[in-house]
Amino acid sequence: MADQDPINPNNGSEPEGGPQIAVITQYVKDLSVECPNSPAVFQWQVQPQVDVQFNINVNNVSDEVHEVILKVNVSARSDHGVHFAIDLSYAGLLGLRNLPEDSVGPFLLIEAPRMLFPFVRQIVAESVQNMGFPPLLLEPIDFNAVYLQQINALQQAEPADGGGEAAADAS
Repeated sequence: MADQDPINPNNGSEPEGGPQIAVITQYVKDLSVECPNSPAVFQWQVQPQVDVQFNINVNNVSDEVHEVILKVNVSARSDHGVHFAIDLSYAGLLGLRNLPEDSVGPFLLIEAPRMLFPFVRQIVAESVQNMGFPPLLLEPIDFNAVYLQQINALQQAEPADGGGEAAADAS
């Protein structure tokens, strides 16, 4: 079997000129699930405060392959203590070919996390349920709004520091 191109699996049977995007693979890069106050936590009669934070990182694997990591931290706390905590880094390897330069950043910071999010949501829900709690369904994240917010923040800071590139971090 010949080596298959991960971005163009037809190995040239389609035209090479247009933009090509492929999800090569997705995977759990890191997962930590903790219920530090069990079994006492199951006796607590209080509703915990749930805090969700997320961060997006992009690593260039090669000229045409990028790793996008959606990191989510979820914790549930009350006056009694920590009910549970989950730290998840879920990644996707994406192949990009012939994309206009000004489209690469928005794709990697908006569309790629949007594709990964349903899997992150499922892993968090199942992890919480496996700890003995009702499943926690994360609210959808508007990655476009987060990206625009980061761009606006950078543009406002630009005169002070002379410029920069869009950050992939959002909370």
